[in-house]
Amino acid sequence: MKLKLESGKEVELKKLSVDERDELMDSVDYDMDGKDVKIKMMHSTMTKFIRIGVKGEVTDDFLLGLTFSEKTEIFTKIQNECMNLGEDKASK
Repeated sequence: MKLKLESGKEVELKKLSVDERDELMDSVDYDMDGKDVKIKMMHSTMTKFIRIGVKGEVTDDFLLGLTFSEKTEIFTKIQNECMNLGEDKASK
C-alpha cells in the first residue's frame, strides 16, 4: 500500500505477516498516567515499526531523512493497520 505523507513524500508499506504484526504490537509499551496513555520508548518503537513496516531497504540514511512528523505519520498508519487486522472477523 502506498502512503502519501502530508509533506508530499511517498512510502510503500508492506503487507505484514501475522508474526511481524505480533512482533510490532508486542514491542509497544504503554505508560498509564491518570487518563493519559503514553507510549514508552517512542523513538525506538517508531524506528522498529518503520524498519519492519516499510517496503524495501530501510537504511539509517532513509530514517535520518524523515522528519519527526513523517515518522509519526508512518508509525500511526502502520499501528492502525496492525490493530485493525482481522478485527471484523472475530473468533467464535
